[in-house]
Amino acid sequence: MNDTPTRPRFGPGGNCEAFHQKYGARTVLAPAWVVENGLDAYEYEAGRGLAASPDTLSAIGREAARLGVALSFHAPYFISLSGVEADKRQRSVSYISESLEAAALLGARIIVVHCGSAGRIDRAEAMRLAADTLSTCLTQLPDNGVLIGVETMGKINQLGTLEEVIRLCRLDPSRLTPVVDFGHLNARTLGTAFPDRDAYARVFEQVAQLGDEHARRLHCHFSRIEYTAGGEKRHVTFADTQWGPEPEPLMRAVRDLGVSPTFICESAGTQTADAAALSRAYAEASD
Repeated sequence: MNDTPTRPRFGPGGNCEAFHQKYGARTVLAPAWVVENGLDAYEYEAGRGLAASPDTLSAIGREAARLGVALSFHAPYFISLSGVEADKRQRSVSYISESLEAAALLGARIIVVHCGSAGRIDRAEAMRLAADTLSTCLTQLPDNGVLIGVETMGKINQLGTLEEVIRLCRLDPSRLTPVVDFGHLNARTLGTAFPDRDAYARVFEQVAQLGDEHARRLHCHFSRIEYTAGGEKRHVTFADTQWGPEPEPLMRAVRDLGVSPTFICESAGTQTADAAALSRAYAEASD
């Protein structure tokens, strides 16, 4: 598999409704499904915990490598880098360790980790705790070649603005990298984050503060997300056009900047079809 893409990659986060109707729970067939739909990336979802055996993860990884599909791994949602209780943060370190091991079996380049909440404490203290948890990961967990991706988040009371994520990744840019969820950033700003192509371009420029490679190979999530006054409410589909963000200006920014991010679509049940729509939007922006 080419490890240095010259164009963006696109794929779904987990298995869509159409996949389940055709293949049930046979995720080992997900790489073939991705290729069948004209895509070349896939994010293995372990948000509710990792249930797959090492043999299954290895089998998925072999299929992905054979077919040229780039893999990533979404770590459990219950990781909390900013948890107030020390034992909860240490459990989060253990979950990150398990995720790194699972990602290595898959041959994935990156795991995706949520930051945690700032609801019960002020943001400065939440950032201190999150930095402490990541520092513990860096000292306790050996570097197995898989990046720890820190994701931007969609609820206002969560850690995970782009600026906060970049600050956390400065702890060790060789092992930590931002994961930019454009839908989350749009939701936490109540739809104001991305009015045009230039707003999208500024994201890549900010990420480049960590080094050009972070921006060039940025791992991204994209979906339309319904929001309330508190930010993210739920992921919707590309058909739900009353909710943003809009993909076309993003694809123009990617084309103009000459970067090669990976876009994982997390639409609600239509993630494969919507990832294909993203890919088409990029192709049209490049014409």
